[in-house]
Amino acid sequence: RNVYNSISARPFSKLFFVGDSSNWVLSWEVKEVMEIARKLKINTSISKNFGFINQSIFYASKYILLNPKYFLYLSSIQSHIAFSYFHGYPDSGEPTALACYQNLKKYHRRISRIQVSHSKMKNFVLDTKIDPKKVFLIPIAINPDFFKQQTPESKIKVRAALGIPQQAVVIGSFQKDGVGMGDGTEPKAIKGPDIFIKTLEILKNKIPEIFVLLSGPARGYVINGLEKLNIPYKHIYLSHYPDICQLFQCIDVYIIASREEGGPKAILESMISGVPLVTTRVGQAMDLVEHEKNAMMTSVEDSEGLAFFTEKILQDTSLKNKLTATGLLTAKSNTYSAHIPLWKRFFDDFVYVEK
Repeated sequence: RNVYNSISARPFSKLFFVGDSSNWVLSWEVKEVMEIARKLKINTSISKNFGFINQSIFYASKYILLNPKYFLYLSSIQSHIAFSYFHGYPDSGEPTALACYQNLKKYHRRISRIQVSHSKMKNFVLDTKIDPKKVFLIPIAINPDFFKQQTPESKIKVRAALGIPQQAVVIGSFQKDGVGMGDGTEPKAIKGPDIFIKTLEILKNKIPEIFVLLSGPARGYVINGLEKLNIPYKHIYLSHYPDICQLFQCIDVYIIASREEGGPKAILESMISGVPLVTTRVGQAMDLVEHEKNAMMTSVEDSEGLAFFTEKILQDTSLKNKLTATGLLTAKSNTYSAHIPLWKRFFDDFVYVEK
């Protein structure tokens, strides 16, 4: 069917999106970018990865690079190829990340567009000698329709519904940080679950009423760590991404302890929800966060810094109010709608649009 659609259409007049059903974040990202493309009057379609002649294809992730024969075939039939490259530093020690990067160095001339979400990844991609005109820095955005600002009333209501003590100091962490899709007892190092646990160990000695709200799959390593520290927690696994809004209603601080990220989405999710953020300098944080203005930021692996800034927010109401007010402005300037001009430049000369 894709072959028929691409042959019967004007060359490069259709934009085929190839998602990643195994990745919740990427699946939602494809939906949002497709909606932007439609607003730009681009003819779009979801594909299952087969047969495009003289058309434009957007892949949800860099993993297309693991199958160079496939995209070399697409290039040979004059297809335009684009994909997102959010994370996977070549020096991270992960074989998959290195393989993707090496294939990008070999075959970048066959690629038409790459979206990167932050400046560090952009620099890595440019180091492959790819034409800089093919690389576009477009952060992973936020859909404001899914979120609302936390209020004292919403905090009480959601805590009651979830069985979280009203007097608790609740730290949020909503991500996948274990290897695989099982119980996650083996930590995924780039997500920093060990740093997160060290941070909580420091905080427990200063904040006895600390409580941790977890979401996401494969959290076994963190859960085991919390139980060893006797820190109470609740783990909620959501099947529908927009439901995450409710979790932000009941937390006091969100902590990102990662060593490497493409986003994470939690940066803007926290900001648009009015929840103060403490993060390591990873992913989009390095471009979007202004330390002590819209969030608190410290170096990668600095568990002491994460704990210090978390405690500082909890003790300083004026600082908290400043961070959340400025953070909301940051989130509003990074909605999907606000990024339409960035995507227009990305799609210009990549896909034909009827005038």
